[in-house]
Amino acid sequence: MSDAQGYNQPLGGNEMPRFAGIATMMRLPLATSAAGLDVGFVGVPMDIGTSNRSGTRFGPRQIRSESVMLRPYNMATGAAPFERLRVADLGDIATNPYNLEKSVALIEAGIAAILAAGCAPLILGGDHTLAYPVLRAMAAQHGPVGLVHVDAHADVNDTMFGERIAHGTPFRRAVEDGAVNPARAVQIGLRGTGYAADDFDWQRARGFRVIQAEACWHRSLTPLMAEIRTQLGAGPVYLSFDIDSLDPSIAPGTGTPEIGGLTTIQALEIIRGCAGLDLVGADLVEVAPPYDMAGTTALIAANLLYEMLCVMPTPNRHEVV
Repeated sequence: MSDAQGYNQPLGGNEMPRFAGIATMMRLPLATSAAGLDVGFVGVPMDIGTSNRSGTRFGPRQIRSESVMLRPYNMATGAAPFERLRVADLGDIATNPYNLEKSVALIEAGIAAILAAGCAPLILGGDHTLAYPVLRAMAAQHGPVGLVHVDAHADVNDTMFGERIAHGTPFRRAVEDGAVNPARAVQIGLRGTGYAADDFDWQRARGFRVIQAEACWHRSLTPLMAEIRTQLGAGPVYLSFDIDSLDPSIAPGTGTPEIGGLTTIQALEIIRGCAGLDLVGADLVEVAPPYDMAGTTALIAANLLYEMLCVMPTPNRHEVV
């Protein structure tokens, strides 16, 4: 459904019961092309890169199903994204369930096509391997990008079982490929046990700011995000949000849970704190519905993706002069 100005609107709960209809993200129109869109929700269903519990291949579908409760107006921030952005659901990128390297190539090509149309992707994952090809596509379009990475894990392993591409290696590969500017990169929420005392030091040595979960306990993250906005400054920024950054008591439906994680309130503070950054895209990854019996994790993911939409910048061509 579109309004008089041609902006797509989510299908309302008084027009179609929320338990009915086609489950697109927020019940938005399904588009076959990114042309003419400012922002597109796109699924990347895959779990071939996971190292523990699989199931994230079902993440995009479940996130869409849980998104039916979302309404267009953000009562907390006053954001009304559907009044200033042309948004639709672009469906899924068809990954290869038998070949991770082929999947990586398919993801990079799919995101590159979306970016070439002038559309910013909001990605429903899928395991975190997808961040590597996405960041390569981002850099090809925008140059090396800044990064806000929210996660329980650093994902900067050199290899996993001898493989250089997996869900624990994407940000190391992205830095090596020049897709991320380490001086404009921050990781929030890292925690858990490690293999060595220096497990979080590879990225620190290259300029990343690393904020471990313990530094977030019992505090608002709003002041932290003000610091991060200053650090990242002007220029393109990509937001990558792993649902396992949240405590497993809140978001159990994920493959590699770690105790002592962030709260949903802190997650909202982080994403809302990205307002004003030049966000060129974002992802929400590692939702594994087989471990999410009540749909709670996917519901949180859907809400966080909506919050990401709310902080996406208004394209210059739509600004009032």
